[in-house]
Amino acid sequence: MSSHTRPTQPDIRLHVDLDGYLRPHRSAKIEAHLRVEVAATGAPADLPAVELAVVIAVDVAEPLRAAVRHALPAALRALPDGISFIVLGGGPEPVGCYPRGGAEWAVADEDEKRRAVFAAGAVPLHRDGPRPAGYAPWAARSRALLAGRPLSVRHLLLITDGSSAPGETRLEEELDACAGHFTCDVFAVGADWTPDPLLTLAERLHGTAQFVDDGLGREITAAIRRLRRVHAPQLPVEVTVRPSVRQVALSEKAPRPHRLRGLSQPGGPRHWSFPTYQWEQGRRDYLLTLVADAHADPLETDLQFAMVSIGDVHAPVTARWHRPRRPPPHVPAGSDGVSTLKATAVMRDALRQGLTLWEHQPDAAKRYLGQAARLAVRLGEDWVLREIGLVADIEDAASGRVQLRPAVAADTLGSMILRAGSLPGAPLPDTAGPQQGPRCGHCDAPAGSEARYCIVCGEKLL
Repeated sequence: MSSHTRPTQPDIRLHVDLDGYLRPHRSAKIEAHLRVEVAATGAPADLPAVELAVVIAVDVAEPLRAAVRHALPAALRALPDGISFIVLGGGPEPVGCYPRGGAEWAVADEDEKRRAVFAAGAVPLHRDGPRPAGYAPWAARSRALLAGRPLSVRHLLLITDGSSAPGETRLEEELDACAGHFTCDVFAVGADWTPDPLLTLAERLHGTAQFVDDGLGREITAAIRRLRRVHAPQLPVEVTVRPSVRQVALSEKAPRPHRLRGLSQPGGPRHWSFPTYQWEQGRRDYLLTLVADAHADPLETDLQFAMVSIGDVHAPVTARWHRPRRPPPHVPAGSDGVSTLKATAVMRDALRQGLTLWEHQPDAAKRYLGQAARLAVRLGEDWVLREIGLVADIEDAASGRVQLRPAVAADTLGSMILRAGSLPGAPLPDTAGPQQGPRCGHCDAPAGSEARYCIVCGEKLL
């Protein structure tokens, strides 16, 4: 997402921890926990509203007009002055509700908000007849509109009851086109929507998906307030690897689970960039996975497999191949971070799978929910136990014994699946320490403290 102005980069601290003693083979997996801490030192408390552009899209059928009748005007009244906004309604295709008169965008002030509130009372909603074929048309229309508003933060707030979801044909293709252009939060209302495409929208466009039974106006206002706390709208995580590394993957685990798509950078396949968005003050946890061919690497020697860079901050990923028949002299404390990161991801996935299968495959659902309960006890994630308790009786959480309840309200499972897949989680416990390293004397690239050769130019470190 581009901008006329470049916001001041916040203070960033990057830490890496991993099990530094690995078993060598031709497709060895190296997993590292990346912890990124952002402090808005010297930056304003809120991003100026003039740097935000928001599309409010109402994908709701006429029978559910009551769900947005009061919420949409309340959210429009609460818009900060100076924000660029547009309201879309539904028909055979997404149609403009406000602004009118041929203008694509409105800039909020008292008069604009008053006129927008009046127009929102007649926001067009789906009626009998053709409807948009899924969520792709909403993403496509937002992409076209936001392309003409190159501000720091560009965002889609999609309010949906699922009425346009049947017939979805090209969501993945459209999300590929939208990646990097804007972010998205999804608010589900009613009871007839399907969780999976909403979670796909939120994950691919770096936002959240949530069910809103009441207080939709407050949730929209809170989402815009979160946008104003963004201190770095786009901040790529860059990974440069040694030649023996064949695969690179990065996923955000906390506060929101996101699979990140890497972009190969000019200069060869050894440099990857993973775009990330909406950086607020606080912490994020990532799992970096490398697959390396170790057949030609020396044993019992510290090697730098990658350099991770965020802005002007760098941290090395170093480890050593251990002789296969000899146990490592000790297990580094940092390996706890990787195991906790993976266990948290497995717990969330087990919870989501158990809820998804609850109605049609009860035996499988019971196994998944039991696994989620065991991990929740181990990780201290009480919210997971509370979620499981809504659909099952927990007999022994530590051993994963649960019994499904005979009945659950029809509109309960969908909202729970959204929470399992998109609810922000707490940062992982502190397990990583800062790693400072020297710089190469030939090309000035940062290097790990134990590295012997520069990962960029290949020269021996002085």
